[in-house]
Amino acid sequence: MSNDLNLNYLPRLPRRKDWRIGCVGAGFIMRDCHLVAYRQAGFNPVAIASRNLETARSVAELHAIARCHASIADLLSDPEIEVLDIAVPPQAQAGVIRLAIERKRNLRGVLAQKPLAMSVREAREVVELCERAGVVLAVNQNMRYDQSIRAMKDVLGRGWIGQPVLATIDMRAIPHWMPWAQGLRSLSTFVMSIHHLDTFRYWFGTPDRVLASTRPDPRTKFAHGDGLNLYILEYDNGCRAMSCDDVWTGPAREGTEGDIYIRWRVEGTDGLARGTIGWPSYPEKTPSTLDVSSKHLGGVWQSPRWNEVWFPDAFVGTMAQLLCAIEDGAAPEISGRDNLETIALCEAVYHAAREHRATTVGEFLDVAR
Repeated sequence: MSNDLNLNYLPRLPRRKDWRIGCVGAGFIMRDCHLVAYRQAGFNPVAIASRNLETARSVAELHAIARCHASIADLLSDPEIEVLDIAVPPQAQAGVIRLAIERKRNLRGVLAQKPLAMSVREAREVVELCERAGVVLAVNQNMRYDQSIRAMKDVLGRGWIGQPVLATIDMRAIPHWMPWAQGLRSLSTFVMSIHHLDTFRYWFGTPDRVLASTRPDPRTKFAHGDGLNLYILEYDNGCRAMSCDDVWTGPAREGTEGDIYIRWRVEGTDGLARGTIGWPSYPEKTPSTLDVSSKHLGGVWQSPRWNEVWFPDAFVGTMAQLLCAIEDGAAPEISGRDNLETIALCEAVYHAAREHRATTVGEFLDVAR
């Protein structure tokens, strides 16, 4: 690793690594990301369950998890589990959390997938339920722990680019839509664009206005409205952020050469930063990158590099922030309550595109109360 700028791009780890974690779900994201990262970090998954018992058994065997429960309900009654790691479709997640709060008296924390829910109203109900029960709720907005995204947050905090002027994310990549995505009220906004929207919130805070446009993706055959998403976030301090979330990228799977990438850029009054996201190369392990040129760093390009990658290494951070919060008696970095504004920002983008108007995050937060 070469990181001469000594940037804060790695997560803080908990003092105690043996928190007993119960895993709900045994699909790709749990099998190939969460559990790989947890073993790497020395965390302690002790039980697993999913809708399909045989799938759960195979994942338990693969990752040496001691107990495989016959059902999710059985796992939620396991008295040894202290922390729940939930990886189920968004339309099922709220029900799992409600049942967990109802059944588990010793539950300390929950790591929920993004999107926390498919509406602000349901997300708020989950957040308030956990708060009343004294259970710490964190959300797995894992792009915040992509190494370049986290390093850029540190660059912003050090003031190296001055006042942010314009930030862009240019995504030309083809997601693999899971079967559960069919029939959702929103596709790209709540499943893909949510990564970039939450990243902009992480870097700059919640925007004051939103403009957006969308169209269906020609490759995706099931019915959907929001496929290719374009949106602009306006901040009253003058900053602008925009993203092109192009899930088509041209006929790269229909006979032409591909040009697949994700690039980002942040321009400020004192400097410029640019980066790439390595995720489109998965399962090849391609680290994301950051280059920064700043008046405070001599005006030349600085290019720190690292060996870690988003998938699966970032998933150490999303669990670690929950465990640290439990130990500290504090809110996690990506708390359920903070994440309400990301869900509301998704709503603002979704409605701005459908209704051809400028929207605000506040109108969706307020209507859900």
